[in-house]
Amino acid sequence: MVAFTRYLGLRYSFSRQRSRFTTLVSAASMLGMVLGVASLITVLSVMNGFAAELRGRILALVPHAYLEYAANTTADDRQALAERVQSDAAVVASAPFHHEVVLLAGPYGRHGSRLTGIDITRQGDVAGLDRALLAGELGNLDEPFTVILGASLARMLGVTVGDDVRVILPRVSATPLGVFPRSRSLTVTGLFEVGAEQDARLAYVSLDSARRLFRDSGTQGLQLHLQDLMEAPALAARMAGQVAPAILRPWTETQGSLFRAIRMEKVTVMVLLLGVVLVAAFNIVSTLVMAVTEKRRDIAVLRTMGATPMEIARIFLVQGLSVALLGVAVGTLLGVVLAQNIAEVVHAIERMVGAQIFDPQVYFISRLPSELRWMDVLVVAGCSVLLSIVAVLYPAWRASRIAPAEVLRYE
Repeated sequence: MVAFTRYLGLRYSFSRQRSRFTTLVSAASMLGMVLGVASLITVLSVMNGFAAELRGRILALVPHAYLEYAANTTADDRQALAERVQSDAAVVASAPFHHEVVLLAGPYGRHGSRLTGIDITRQGDVAGLDRALLAGELGNLDEPFTVILGASLARMLGVTVGDDVRVILPRVSATPLGVFPRSRSLTVTGLFEVGAEQDARLAYVSLDSARRLFRDSGTQGLQLHLQDLMEAPALAARMAGQVAPAILRPWTETQGSLFRAIRMEKVTVMVLLLGVVLVAAFNIVSTLVMAVTEKRRDIAVLRTMGATPMEIARIFLVQGLSVALLGVAVGTLLGVVLAQNIAEVVHAIERMVGAQIFDPQVYFISRLPSELRWMDVLVVAGCSVLLSIVAVLYPAWRASRIAPAEVLRYE
């Protein structure tokens, strides 16, 4: 009887004897399921691609973790803390830093920036500043009081390589003429660009220049590079008691708010697009309710021939789920193919309309990024199947409750 109910359910699903309206509603239900699942997989993959692109750009300059010394830490204590952190197996490389929030002044105005002093011989081990340079070289910082600016920050200040920019420190100096903020002129020797907000707010000087500028102010510590950037929070938790009173800050703390916002947007979009799948699932309810109404006589005959209510319900479960599962399967396949080729699809649309959607002069990207994650595919397909199962339960139960005597009374 299991094989019989499966055969009958599949025959009801794809039979040409159904009314045109029932066939149309069934096709619309399947199409809605296909579009919902495909669009959900594609959108999630694109959001993953944007997150990965942003993470790669930001972490090109930002180390995986910072060890910030306390203000009263002695040189011996700093050496001991550095050795303790570097002894952890997760830490691959480290480099000292000394940074302060300052005000930079140029011909076009003034803008706030975080000025960081770096060891140019070790900086390449913890961050890729040298690979992000548009002009100049990292070795140019050997000259005292020279600076490398982000390209966006340089444009806002109105300076380029070879120009001077004035740095205004959050400290004051008392003179016979009054109290004035400390300031110093720096020569721009390089520009960098990663295509993220760091281009508009970061500037770099040598460690020696930073110590002469900041003296005992600002924050000093170590920049850390890990084997796996995702180990940074675990390292911070593991070393918290060992490095106190110093503070170990992972990149998820310094840059995490942005990625948490992206993750929240991804969940929100997923919930919204699941609404499309839910609508398609309830269209299957309508299809099955009409099918049950059409097949009342068939149900009555089957009941008189000995079919149990459970077997009747199983027939319509098979009918509804066959449509839903086919839609989920086709939608999953379409979504995977589209997610893996979305850049080519966008490029084809650009050729058709004769316009560039992502102009690199306006956006930081020139193509639509996409990163397909199979866990997302499994979650989308699983949720869609679950919604489909819930949707077909009521029509199948209603079919099992039909009394054959009432249907065949006037036959």
